[in-house]
Amino acid sequence: MLSDPLDHLTTALTDLGGQRVWSLLVTVFGDLVPDAGAGIDGPVLSTLMGRMNVRAEATRVALHRLRNDGWITSAKSGRTSRHSLTEHGRRETVQASRRIYAAPDDMPGGWVVLLTEEANGDQRNLLETAGFTQMMPRVYIGPAGRAVPGNTLALSGDAVPDWLRRQLTPETLSADYSKLHRILTEIDSALPESTDLSPVDCAVLRCLIVHNWRRLVLKHPDLPAALYTDDWREQECRVLVTALLHRFPRPNLADLAA
Repeated sequence: MLSDPLDHLTTALTDLGGQRVWSLLVTVFGDLVPDAGAGIDGPVLSTLMGRMNVRAEATRVALHRLRNDGWITSAKSGRTSRHSLTEHGRRETVQASRRIYAAPDDMPGGWVVLLTEEANGDQRNLLETAGFTQMMPRVYIGPAGRAVPGNTLALSGDAVPDWLRRQLTPETLSADYSKLHRILTEIDSALPESTDLSPVDCAVLRCLIVHNWRRLVLKHPDLPAALYTDDWREQECRVLVTALLHRFPRPNLADLAA
């Protein structure tokens, strides 16, 4: 068992993130072994997942699903299996990491409204990939300074009316961000700079923080904070996530194996 208060905080993060084991595994691989050639030995992975209250059978089923989906590959060395991200898995991880690990100062500030010449699916996909969200046919809103089609009219934004902020703020995610913010604040207070965690405990804490952050931040457009309501806690969560991941750095794989 993890020592108190870490045990309490780990349980709180596990309960918040739910039990989609395959998704948790994606986080584990993305945070601990994102590089080509890096992998996690089966016994180490079993220890990590066990500390996160995941049964061995559930881990095996999730690994099987991720192999079938082309996310991970497994190879045996003697009696030990080593699991790694595939090229596809690494590519998807890198794409998501740009947003997951972005520092607070790197987030967009200004915003624009775009008017397109016509409404079509290809252009919508292009703009949504660039971080814009559609308000109505041919009208999008998003961060200033992003690349947009050449025939698009961009109107710079200033003051944001409350009705627009309410329209753009996802209510369910807003409540989830508030819950995550409370737990991250508790972690920040309960585990000071001097906290000396074992490599396994550090890895577990990191993965649960990243997992709960990732499952929220990738569910909505990458809009400037000014476009959301005052109770939207994304930016406050990002500040805490960045600080905690810096305080508890990614452990070496060799230390985990030991």
